[in-house]
Amino acid sequence: MKAEIIAVGSELLSPDRLDTNSLFLTEKLNEAGFRVHLKTIVGDRKEDIARVVAAALERSDLIMIIGGLGPTDDDLTRPAVAGVLGRRLRTDPDVVAVIRMRFAARGVVMPRINERQAQVIDGAQVLSNPFGTAPAMWIEEKGVKIALLPGPPRELQAIYLQSVQPRVEACAEGKRLTRRSLHVVGMTESEVDSLAAPVYRRYRNVETTILASSAQIFLHLNEWVSRGEEPAQAIELASRLEQVLGDAVYSTSGESLEAVVGAMLRGSGRSLSVAESCTAGMLAARITRVPGSSDYFLGGVLCYSNIVKRELCGVPAALLDSHGAVSAEVAEALAGGVRRACKSSLGLSITGVAGPGGGTVEKPVGLVYIGLADERMSWSDRRVIPGDRESVRERAATYALAHLRRYLLDESRGAPGTRAEDPRATLPETPQ
Repeated sequence: MKAEIIAVGSELLSPDRLDTNSLFLTEKLNEAGFRVHLKTIVGDRKEDIARVVAAALERSDLIMIIGGLGPTDDDLTRPAVAGVLGRRLRTDPDVVAVIRMRFAARGVVMPRINERQAQVIDGAQVLSNPFGTAPAMWIEEKGVKIALLPGPPRELQAIYLQSVQPRVEACAEGKRLTRRSLHVVGMTESEVDSLAAPVYRRYRNVETTILASSAQIFLHLNEWVSRGEEPAQAIELASRLEQVLGDAVYSTSGESLEAVVGAMLRGSGRSLSVAESCTAGMLAARITRVPGSSDYFLGGVLCYSNIVKRELCGVPAALLDSHGAVSAEVAEALAGGVRRACKSSLGLSITGVAGPGGGTVEKPVGLVYIGLADERMSWSDRRVIPGDRESVRERAATYALAHLRRYLLDESRGAPGTRAEDPRATLPETPQ
């Protein structure tokens, strides 16, 4: 069965607001057995809303309309939908009483303008809103089901789960969309596809998509199955893709890279500290986003200037002078220095040229070095990352996590690192 999502709001047509509600609804509708075949964003013009809704009635079995249920003059979803359906819009006194009680509970008298939110389309079922003043509506029109939902995500999600989902599931057909995902790091999109395509092309009942984002690749395997049935083809395909992609697959159950690395640190009994130059805290933010990260993460240094690199991370001035701040040598010195300063098992560092200025022929914009140090040795990884400043910084943090994951994998197999012992590892445990 086909579902369509219509998001109402001129702010969604600007660069200031993202339509995240559609992502939530798409996932839930797929799980219920509906294929979302169209999403539309329409501004706050009654005529435009009406045209989009009228077209949706001709092509979809279920229509989810988001937003435009507020009390102001530009909240026009109710009259637009009522006009298309040829139904009367009336004020429901019971809904008015509920809205008035909500305001009274906060010690506020309800403004008269909020009575607009009690306007109900004839024949609609009113769905209560546990977190807001605008109720939702469920309408059936010549076999098509229509839900009108408020725009605030907290309100929409609560109403959907409480009142809309049971109705959607009651009218859905027997199949549902299941998803398996593989998260990959350390390979490009083309490298992944060259290995994966010969495998996934054999599975015609599984829809495979490959998405690239911030130095990571995501393979999504979608299979429609009957209720109660396991997605056997997708499970088999996921297993075969894991075999061909090997260690590059860091998750098959949705965990983030930082969560996977955190679990590896916890399992190994290792602790971590970080020194960040061009990323200025982005790496630490990702690491500490994981609940329980205090078990293994001790702290970090934002060493933007050479003074901080010297004073807090113990990088020798001679090293900075001879190689420059953006170099393998300094990356490794930073990792070793922060490790000693924080007394952690491992030190991880990032230094680079994020741009848009500051690049040279020898050290172009996007050049990044990742440093890693343990009790005995240090290593570095050189990357030239394309894109704008933010992209370089985000990808650098991902590469650092990937570099650390590779170290932990190698260590678990008894072969950490490839470099000779680093003489800087013999420096005192506190920076000089």
